[in-house]
Amino acid sequence: MKEKDSRSEVGRALSEYESKRRLAQYDIPVVNEELVTSADAALEAAHRIGLPVVLKACGSGLAHKTDLGVVELNLRDDTAVKDAYARIVERAPKEIDGVLVQEMARGHREFICGLIRDEQFGPCVMLGTGGIYVEALGDVVFRVAPIELRDAFDMMGELKGRALLAEFRGEKAVDRETLGRVLIGLGRMGVEEPDVHSVDINPLIVQDGIPVAVDALVVLDSYDAD
Repeated sequence: MKEKDSRSEVGRALSEYESKRRLAQYDIPVVNEELVTSADAALEAAHRIGLPVVLKACGSGLAHKTDLGVVELNLRDDTAVKDAYARIVERAPKEIDGVLVQEMARGHREFICGLIRDEQFGPCVMLGTGGIYVEALGDVVFRVAPIELRDAFDMMGELKGRALLAEFRGEKAVDRETLGRVLIGLGRMGVEEPDVHSVDINPLIVQDGIPVAVDALVVLDSYDAD
């Protein structure tokens, strides 16, 4: 499939926080998080969410956060949270919206899913196995939107790594209906919101059997990017 680019150049990328708020409107589970603009607010959010937490810089079009040193993982106490906030603000680009305080999602299995606009077929839903080998294995499947639950189940069955959907390393089997609703929601977004150029959820971590969007990027077409 070739991603659609004939109408216009790709427009504005939403921030991670904005992207996940948009996904949540389609019943896609997202990690518990709060956007803050001070160290004290980060600490308060961390206690509401529950330690340990993750802190990330957040801003529109902010990519390669790990390479920039603006992601801090597994923060277990007040001092760690405040120190991490200070480091992130120091390293981050000046135009960030704030800092995300997220729960520390735990699970050995990662998937990727998303939405593209194909020149021939229009909005298409994607599902693949994730993790460190995602690019090497290329284990992805597509369906033209909109899709139904049976289509989502078929997509899961076509994955080379479909064994990861079963019980794994003592963890529960993936709740396939919840994963199916993620894919259905992406398809609905593609059909109902023509301004959405693409969606990338990576990773979708399986936590206690439930797939949860830990990081996400929604890109809007430039013709309707305001």
